[in-house]
Amino acid sequence: MQIELRYFASVREQVGIGQERVELPPSIHTVGALRQWLRERGGPWQAALADGRALRMAVDHAVARGDTAIADGCEVAFFPPVTGG
Repeated sequence: MQIELRYFASVREQVGIGQERVELPPSIHTVGALRQWLRERGGPWQAALADGRALRMAVDHAVARGDTAIADGCEVAFFPPVTGG
């Protein structure tokens, strides 16, 4: 399964790229599993996507949780929470 990843704001600054296309292992089916798999890259991904870090996720422009399913060709975005004012 191939998906498009997008990183925004401080997440983008930490990992050093704004987007990438990745081929996922067959065992990755949720946003939470994807986040863990990306953390296993180490380095900036481990810090940017760390457990306990306040982070928002979206699948195809809809807010997602860790148990949200992902599918071939989808877009998954990671971004810090924002507040309005």
